Amino acid sequence: MAAPMELSCWGGGWGLPSMHPESLTVMAYAKFSGAPLTVNTINNSWRARRGDVPVLISEDIVISQPAKILNFLRKQKYNADYELSAKQGADTLAYIALLEEKLLPSLLHTFWVDAENYCSVTKPWFASSITFPLNLYLPGKMSREALNRILLTRGGPPLYTLTEVEAQIYRDAKECLNLLSKRLGTSQFFFGDTPTTLDAFVFGFLAPIYKVCFPRVHLQEHLKQLPNLCRFCDDILTCYFRLTASDPALIISLQMDDNLRKSPQHPPRKLKTLKLAAGGEEGSPLNRLSP
Repeated sequence: MAAPMELSCWGGGWGLPSMHPESLTVMAYAKFSGAPLTVNTINNSWRARRGDVPVLISEDIVISQPAKILNFLRKQKYNADYELSAKQGADTLAYIALLEEKLLPSLLHTFWVDAENYCSVTKPWFASSITFPLNLYLPGKMSREALNRILLTRGGPPLYTLTEVEAQIYRDAKECLNLLSKRLGTSQFFFGDTPTTLDAFVFGFLAPIYKVCFPRVHLQEHLKQLPNLCRFCDDILTCYFRLTASDPALIISLQMDDNLRKSPQHPPRKLKTLKLAAGGEEGSPLNRLSP
């Protein structure tokens, strides 16, 4: 009998099972491959000191980072890619690399660096999911890590103007979305009628951009001009993540959304220049797609 597997991840909102791209990627892959995961969403009883989620626990094995979790699931015979050819496998790696290079910086910026989005949506939502005093510290830490990652890949010494960096990363992101839309075409999934690893990663990146209601929606506006990518996200949510009115995840999501509406917010700070924040960490976005 297979050992039970539990996945700890950030919870959902705005019709998503998770707001967190990494968590969403793993959850989608588990659905596609049939892996029997017990999903535990982070709530106010969570006491971990870092934002390293999702985390998979199976007996005495603890695994974090989406790439490692997916590899573990494959070793347990839950493989969403078993029908792919060698060329399709190579294409999967190439498109995931495209996502991390072209789309990830804008995703991080939208959630964690854009002052208005961060102050009005990202910070209060994530803070509402964790206990005091971590809710005063962890969102800021995640924001600084996101800023560092953007600057390490897109900035140039010694200072970086917000306007220049922002313009470049959103140009790259729109180019990436156009390429993904062209590759998907009229197909249901990227390699035909069956979802694979690539579909899980694309869904994990796109669904938060598509669904979360931010005040500044640079990328969302462009994504909504690509109907096949929007249909791709909607189909996966409908087929694999349908929530009923009595579903605990939906109840928690609605409660958090209500808390956000009632929560007083600080006005966003205007950022004129970007500097590399202290405590930045380098790492492969393929292993850690978001803070």
